[in-house]
Amino acid sequence: MLSKRLITAIERHAAQEYPNECCGLIVRATRQRRYVPCANTHQEPAQHFRLAPEEWTAAEDVGEVLAVVHSHPDAGPHASAQDRQACQESGLPWVIMGWPGGEYTTITPADRPPLIGRPFVHGSWDCYGLVRDWYQQERGIELPDFERADNWWTRGENLYVRHYADAGFYSHADQLQPGDVILMQWRATEINHAGIYLGDGKMLHHMYGQQSGVVPYGGAWRDRTMLTLRYRDGE
Repeated sequence: MLSKRLITAIERHAAQEYPNECCGLIVRATRQRRYVPCANTHQEPAQHFRLAPEEWTAAEDVGEVLAVVHSHPDAGPHASAQDRQACQESGLPWVIMGWPGGEYTTITPADRPPLIGRPFVHGSWDCYGLVRDWYQQERGIELPDFERADNWWTRGENLYVRHYADAGFYSHADQLQPGDVILMQWRATEINHAGIYLGDGKMLHHMYGQQSGVVPYGGAWRDRTMLTLRYRDGE
């Protein structure tokens, strides 16, 4: 819970920066928590925010950084998919304040989206991100993450083929088992999509621009399958 003093400081900053987004940090200096307002250096400050690294460094000189803060002008304090992604990457709680109004919400890095119905954000909540989260939640296995710029499949980077062995998988042609990863080629010249076989002819996957979900594995999906993978612990 934020103290009244912190809420007032954030409200004051949100009002000063309106109609742009304000941004800042909550730090702990000695025994007190305080709000440190920062400049929004994003090129589109009315829709996004960017907190300059030097301001983060200056805040750390004041005390321990506890949370990231920003406002949503003319909108509620509901976290967007991009907010949740960036929150996870920062490793800190985020406070989001709707302005005018002053309603706020707090999200944390532990607030992972569900496996089914999550929004698509390339580089984190994409088809490989779904594979990673499924293995972490269902098998307790932490798969490595890989840097992947959007549209990598149009540049001949072939990321799935290059990295699946490093992630602990091997290719096989046996009957599918739950947890097998299905690599497919979807409207591309190389493998660019992955799903997890759940058993009973069903596949969990996350298509570009759509929400994640379960579909029957067969027909067009089977026709587009190029490789099936199994985690080495299952050998």
